[in-house]
Amino acid sequence: MMIYTVTLNPALDRAIEVQALRTDDANRIESEKSYAGGKGIDGSRVIQVLGGQSIALGFIGGFNGMELEQRLLRQRVLCDFVHTRGDTRTNILIYVRSTGSYTTLNAKGPEVNEVEIKELLDKIQALNDVSYMIISGSIPGGVSVDIYRKIIEIARGKGAFVALDADGEVLRQGIEGGPTIIKPNMHELGRLLDREITDVEGALAGANELKKKEIDIILVSMGAKGALMVSDSARLIAVPPQVKVGSTVGAGDSLLAAFILGHFQGRRLSECLKFGVAAGAASSMTPGTELCKREDVEALMPKVVVKEV
Repeated sequence: MMIYTVTLNPALDRAIEVQALRTDDANRIESEKSYAGGKGIDGSRVIQVLGGQSIALGFIGGFNGMELEQRLLRQRVLCDFVHTRGDTRTNILIYVRSTGSYTTLNAKGPEVNEVEIKELLDKIQALNDVSYMIISGSIPGGVSVDIYRKIIEIARGKGAFVALDADGEVLRQGIEGGPTIIKPNMHELGRLLDREITDVEGALAGANELKKKEIDIILVSMGAKGALMVSDSARLIAVPPQVKVGSTVGAGDSLLAAFILGHFQGRRLSECLKFGVAAGAASSMTPGTELCKREDVEALMPKVVVKEV
């Protein structure tokens, strides 16, 4: 059986470092790196780093899409993308060394047509080895906001454990498909419930409210505060140790990917939560859009405190 990730609007992420950023002037780039990006793709990268295997699904197109796929293959991440007529987007992350600040420029992404959407849905329908599926991120133009609901219904019909990590109306519609687990952060949870959520108590109340929708597990990422998990059998919070933060980009993706990998490996929910929080904290230790390192995750695991709430 296999873990699949679905990324409908992936990106080639370009991380740039400058000493200072001056307007109306030329700025010298001190270093730059490119990564295969997108929330589901981040999940596949993390699963591979942590010793698991997954297959990345989604849309890619043009030279950017070719580079993205080649970068994944060099990381030994299996891929089965639908190739589109539009070019995969490029996102730019600028780190200013003198101030320690990040600026992210996210591109909109290409339009996807009905034929390409049908090809992806047919590909998912034809899967015969899907046991887990992570569906995450934004959707490109031309795609209906109920696309995740459709994908979830197909995967759940095959008996898969389905994780959904999205925002806004896409998340709202996706929940109607019956995902096994959702992973909003506090801001996304607040938008879903139409109120501001800023603390653990608010997140717990929101997660308890969502349990009425018959979602098996609500996993709320809370940054340095850790993560909250509400299931039928437990209500737990996991808090990581303090770490030196490089960049929080991808920390939530790392949390979900490690949680799913742990569940795939047969770990208890409390251990899955601890594994996920360690991966999220480890990811925040790396610069730019780099993700967690296995040795960091293993070192942080014993230091994550899990308790009932």
